[in-house]
Amino acid sequence: MAETTHIAVAANFTAVAETLAELFEAETGHEAVLSFGSTGQLYAQITHAAPFDVFLAADLSRPERAIADGFAVEGSLFVYAEGRLALYGPGRDLGDGVAALRSDFSRLAIADPGAAPYGLAAMETLAALDLLETVTPRLVQGENIAQTLQFVESGNAELGFVAASQVLRKGDQWLVPATLHGPISQGAVLLDAGADNAAAIAFLDFLSTEAAVAVIEAAGYSVP
Repeated sequence: MAETTHIAVAANFTAVAETLAELFEAETGHEAVLSFGSTGQLYAQITHAAPFDVFLAADLSRPERAIADGFAVEGSLFVYAEGRLALYGPGRDLGDGVAALRSDFSRLAIADPGAAPYGLAAMETLAALDLLETVTPRLVQGENIAQTLQFVESGNAELGFVAASQVLRKGDQWLVPATLHGPISQGAVLLDAGADNAAAIAFLDFLSTEAAVAVIEAAGYSVP
């Protein structure tokens, strides 16, 4: 019998999750209703009884916290994707991203590092390049990685640190070396509200199928 599951999805994974939800429904008959936001925003909603069954975060710390705080099912956590950070600047030559960050630009967009793991990775990258002091006055923060991309595409910021998956087919980007920031391991976990929901359990199983992994990898992520 087909059921509906409500899934909280980190903003960087928006397009991929939408594709996966369509495939999931076609294969199982179950419906996946998606809600997007920064990982921190979504976790705050979960702690205030938001009706989510599954949490697809952009880090591991908040799914782990969800289990520790009694909001998620112990033993259900796994890494569904490994993300990459990119510097994006429409119309700019970003063959040398470090040189671009040292150039004379007005604004650099990043996601809120307290709520979005990609924002934290951006700050770690600037620190590793010894650019925090010079760049910080020019930072503008998006609530999540989707808003950060909007800042850049609208021209409100010339440059922005975004998820590589968001700009996969664009040429004006620099893929940030993974050695410049901590790993962006994205964790999936079954929330207590979904413990008895057949669709929620089926969706988590679906994420590890060959079809789902192919979609995730095609979007610029790796799957462990």
